[in-house]
Amino acid sequence: MPESHSGALATESEAREVAEAAREQEWERRSFARSIFSGGYDLDLLWPPPEPDPAEADRAEEWLTRLEAFAREHIDGDAIDRERWVPDEVLQGLAALGALGIKIPTEHGGLGFSQTTYNRALQLVSSRCASTGAFLSAHQSIGVPQPLIYFGTEEQKKKYLPRLAKGALSAFALTEPDAGSDPANMSTHAELSEDGSHWVLSGEKLWCTNGPRAEIIVVMARTPVAGGRTGRRPVSAFIVETAWEGVETVHESSFMGLNGLSNGVLRFDAVKVPKENLLWGEGKGLKLALITLNTGRLSLPAFCAAAGKASLQMSRKWAAERVQWGQPIGKHDAIAQKVGRMAADTFAMQSVVELTSGMADAHTFDIRLEAAIGKLWNSEKAWEIGSEALQIRGGRGYERHDSLKARGEAPYPVERMLRDLRINLIFEGSSEIMRLFIAREAVDTHLRVAGDMIDPRAPMAKRTLSALKAGLHYAWWYPTRFLGWSFWPRHSAYGPLAKHVRYAEATSRRLARSIFHAMVRFGPSLEKKQAVLGRVVDVGAELFMMTAACVRARRRVETDGSDRTPYALADLFCRHARRRVEAHFDALFDNDDAATYAVARRTMDGEFAWLEEGIIGTEAYDDLPMEHAMTPEGEIAEQDDSTLPTTAAGAGG
Repeated sequence: MPESHSGALATESEAREVAEAAREQEWERRSFARSIFSGGYDLDLLWPPPEPDPAEADRAEEWLTRLEAFAREHIDGDAIDRERWVPDEVLQGLAALGALGIKIPTEHGGLGFSQTTYNRALQLVSSRCASTGAFLSAHQSIGVPQPLIYFGTEEQKKKYLPRLAKGALSAFALTEPDAGSDPANMSTHAELSEDGSHWVLSGEKLWCTNGPRAEIIVVMARTPVAGGRTGRRPVSAFIVETAWEGVETVHESSFMGLNGLSNGVLRFDAVKVPKENLLWGEGKGLKLALITLNTGRLSLPAFCAAAGKASLQMSRKWAAERVQWGQPIGKHDAIAQKVGRMAADTFAMQSVVELTSGMADAHTFDIRLEAAIGKLWNSEKAWEIGSEALQIRGGRGYERHDSLKARGEAPYPVERMLRDLRINLIFEGSSEIMRLFIAREAVDTHLRVAGDMIDPRAPMAKRTLSALKAGLHYAWWYPTRFLGWSFWPRHSAYGPLAKHVRYAEATSRRLARSIFHAMVRFGPSLEKKQAVLGRVVDVGAELFMMTAACVRARRRVETDGSDRTPYALADLFCRHARRRVEAHFDALFDNDDAATYAVARRTMDGEFAWLEEGIIGTEAYDDLPMEHAMTPEGEIAEQDDSTLPTTAAGAGG
């Protein structure tokens, strides 16, 4: 008999073991971001910056021109937001253009374009409608095509890639009610049939983007432990067609933004999945997901950079046109400061998109850190820039497109853009999870040397031996983190930006020393100091963004010597970034983390519940009957409509 799939949630140690087993253990390719955290800042990795294949350029430009024309004529972001639906004819038109197979190889019916061209396409489409852009991204960045290209057999590729390129939408099903950022709690399971011909898949998946309209899905499920042994079941990936018996959409979700998005709860009720639809191999599902996301995450920085450009454009125009107190509001310092920061930050956002896309196309880099930093930094900065754009537009920013248009005002969709942006801090790894992911990879060099020393689960003898080995290593390593020439004329090829590149190089060594200090100071408890680790990550992220901005500025100036404007943008960005870096260092060990954590615990224990007096609180929602209730077995139980509240739309409406 198979083990129960609805048992207790995974313990902290079990969850950690699952996550650790899923990560890529080795660094087989170069990583510039890793060199930042280790103090070995290797700028030679980025110069000259990786460029897309010149043979692709003309074909890509011609296709992008056609895509832009289609988006301008046929994609109405405001109508899609209002009607909460991306029309079938829009998706069909995109499919006819080949936009659903941008990176699928030409031998399998796709366009065979690079990550660079793919991101440019996403920026064009999302600048018209973020929901439509999300369709393309969910289909190709984390949907079936990407893992199939990476890990599929030739038979699987021949069977599915042409369908996907022609327009069969795809999705990725991982999240469950109890398994979000922590996959150890996954309950969806698959059992091999007695004759070994197929798997029987059962369970439910939450927030499956594209799911309700998808034809083909990658589904993550637990499979039996090899050899019939006991223990927590590994996770495997399966290619599932939604037309198969037992696949059902039981709920379509509605969100704050991305109103045209197709997203819902999918149920798999004893679905028969052919054994040949197992993707990569048994027990490799989570590793497949993480590797796919390393490249898949690159779409989100591209979306965010496009939103930054749109926010800047709307803000710049309004700041120049709107006159108050006798002059354009953009000449008032309060608004000018916002516009200047928006311009510098948007330059940096696009810089990291171009750099990481080129690194992905080069196929010589390990970009797990670079992609994660780009996703983290751009998503947070885009939300900030979008908020500033709304502030600059004032009441007009808060007013909806249709209302502005009806009053004869320029219908800039600022509020829609802001609603659409918010999810990017959660999609494909929340900011908090991204910081933990980056922190884990950032300290990997140290863990390889002293991991047992700071592992609270390691026996004392093992920790002692590790400490001795670490002592020998760090006796050499630590002094070298003070050495290095980061003064004039080093990096003079970067012109007026050379001082910022030198700062990034020297600060990389300072960061490496600080990581070591944190390990010594906190020992085994470091993994619990998430605020400290977050500051370490933020320093590294700022240094990476500074470098990306300087590399892009130098490249643009060298390409067009008559235009030196990139220097001004990169210089301002680096000035601001350096102030943020110093603030993070100041708070690294001198902070109020312990006091804040103590108040948080007391708050959750209800000690400060009196703060919530005087409002109609969550009890107004807690007692409402649910249309669908999850049973202990993870099934959705139907309820009698008579239990539902009566609304203006009618009973149960």
